Amino acid sequence: MRFIDDEDADDPMLSVINLIDLFLVIIGILMVTIAQNPLNPFSRDKVVVVENPGEADMRITIKDGQELTRYESNGEVGQGQGSRAGVTYRLDDGRMIYVPED
Repeated sequence: MRFIDDEDADDPMLSVINLIDLFLVIIGILMVTIAQNPLNPFSRDKVVVVENPGEADMRITIKDGQELTRYESNGEVGQGQGSRAGVTYRLDDGRMIYVPED
């Protein structure tokens, strides 16, 4: 077993080895972050990501298999013709329930 002497404490190679260890830790953290990303191509097949919900610049990204579809809001209220399809209720805990009409 070899101990670091006073003359070895000023060795510049020890600093380089410590920097290499630091970079390995940073690379490991980045790999974990990439693996947990919901749009990771190796994750699930169907993913929906909503960015800035309820804001004027809201974006919805849908990943279905290999296909990515992005919908962007232009801040305008939609209009059109149609019929009532059901009723939506908001519960006290914030959840939304949709009840379709016959």
